[in-house]
Amino acid sequence: MTNSSPSQHLFADVLARVHTVCAALAEEGALPAGLDLSRIVVEPPRDASHGDMATNAAMVLAKDAKSKPRDLADRIATRLCADGLIDKAEIAGPGFINLTLKPQAWSDALRAVLREGEGYGRSTAGAGEKVNVEYVSANPTGPMHVGHCRGAVFGDALASLLSFAGYDVTREYYINDAGAQVDVLARSAFLRYREALGEDIGEIPEGLYPGDYLKPVGQALAAEHGDKLRNAPEAEWLPAMRARAIAMMMEMIRGDLAALNITHEVFFSERSLIEGGSDQVAATIDFLRAKGDVYEGRLPPPKGAPVEDYEDREQTLFRATAYGDDVDRPLKKSDGGYTYFASDIAYHKTKFDRGFLNMVDVWGADHGGYIKRVQAAIKAVTAGKASLDVKIVQLVRLLRNGEPVKMSKRAGDFVTLRDVVDEVGSDAVRFMMLFRKNDAVLDFDLARVIEQSKDNPVFYVQYGHARGFSIFRNAREAFPDLPEEDAARRAFLGDAAVERLTDPAELGLLRRLALYPRTVEAAAVAHEPHRIAFYLYDLASEFHALWTKGRDLPHLRFIINNDAEITRARLALVQGVVSVLASGLAVLGVHAPAEMR
Repeated sequence: MTNSSPSQHLFADVLARVHTVCAALAEEGALPAGLDLSRIVVEPPRDASHGDMATNAAMVLAKDAKSKPRDLADRIATRLCADGLIDKAEIAGPGFINLTLKPQAWSDALRAVLREGEGYGRSTAGAGEKVNVEYVSANPTGPMHVGHCRGAVFGDALASLLSFAGYDVTREYYINDAGAQVDVLARSAFLRYREALGEDIGEIPEGLYPGDYLKPVGQALAAEHGDKLRNAPEAEWLPAMRARAIAMMMEMIRGDLAALNITHEVFFSERSLIEGGSDQVAATIDFLRAKGDVYEGRLPPPKGAPVEDYEDREQTLFRATAYGDDVDRPLKKSDGGYTYFASDIAYHKTKFDRGFLNMVDVWGADHGGYIKRVQAAIKAVTAGKASLDVKIVQLVRLLRNGEPVKMSKRAGDFVTLRDVVDEVGSDAVRFMMLFRKNDAVLDFDLARVIEQSKDNPVFYVQYGHARGFSIFRNAREAFPDLPEEDAARRAFLGDAAVERLTDPAELGLLRRLALYPRTVEAAAVAHEPHRIAFYLYDLASEFHALWTKGRDLPHLRFIINNDAEITRARLALVQGVVSVLASGLAVLGVHAPAEMR
């Protein structure tokens, strides 16, 4: 085992070497044959002074090997020290093995970045598995607000991340066009229709949607129908109002999403489940009933609820408790209509029928209590073959210089997504919405996100990319043949003497670059795109710090006039940084500028 050439993914490469050592020990009888090695990880140590990487191999295999973890760690470490890539293997604590790699590993990792460019970090870990990511799914009753914005950005970035990690991703939007809210929309549109015909409608009655965004809907309806619906009974005009209003609202929502560079492959109508010749909700209930998962029964009164709020009646119930939920769930309302939950079961069954065993739903903060029942339903309708991961996106507090932002005139009672994007740009919105874990409340300050300072993460990261290009422009005085085109420049720098990058700050940057592919895979598995945003900020910070160090210590500057070899090596490092920054920003849906003014 003398091969010292790492793969593109250095952490995966070292993990493979650990597996090889364990296999060799098994051949010699020091470990049982056929051990499950899937629990072995190779990751950065919590304390950088402990080395470059750490593995838990001895800890997870000791029990099956009938060995003390430290004794097994000693055997594994001895073998790893014979590997041409590994300089030191030291045992820590109860049996962890800390690894220090030879400098060549980091040089070769940079060369991998130079070969791959923005494709560096792209993974086959997903193995083409189909994943359905459903996000936004805002009711088609008006423009998107800033809360929808966070779910939209999170879902879109997650979809991009999964795709980059090798999954076959479908982006989906579920149109809630079958509930009571769209009838309210239709009545609100009817009011605006009468207004468009010249009627003074006065104040918008409570319970209807007040925003000015419905005025164009009213005008379109007036142009289409004239005054023939003005005095018609509700049953006659409501379907026409509803259909036109939903269509125009969805057009507006698509436009709002386009402002954030978000598109969906699938828009699935809730109404389609019960219209068009087949009632899929009824079919799903019948399917579950045949399995014994639906029955007629009574529910106990909800804990803490007043008696008058509880209706003690026999009703159609899903046996959710058989699949991990707290109580069984109603599928039909007292008027015979379906509950929202019943439609949701049928909808998720369509995802399974379309070949998705891996589903991700992005929901708002108020849907946390709904997770268990939908997961239970998916277990039931797929015989446990499919899984659903629900990512809750917490609230956004919109501020300007620390003060809450007033509501939008256009929307009537909230700040629209479009208002925010128009003010600060899609890049700032997207990055800042991802620069905090999705389940934590986010303070979004409109003044802060356009500051040109280290305190503004999106500026700091984008400026890191632009600074790299500024260095390239300055370097052309010493290297006039340094190509401007990315692939040509990477090829030009591909054989640079990067072994000369020995300063701790340079080595720190090399280590950070080598960490990117692992970060991508870990973020994809955890469904946490914020990890990419955090990584990019750390990378940009280290890059800016090295630039500042060079200002104070001339021998560390990127361009050394009397040493072409070290200059070329440092330009290769800069190229590595800009390639990874561009790659990560692309995953997040944020531009990587070559210049910032």
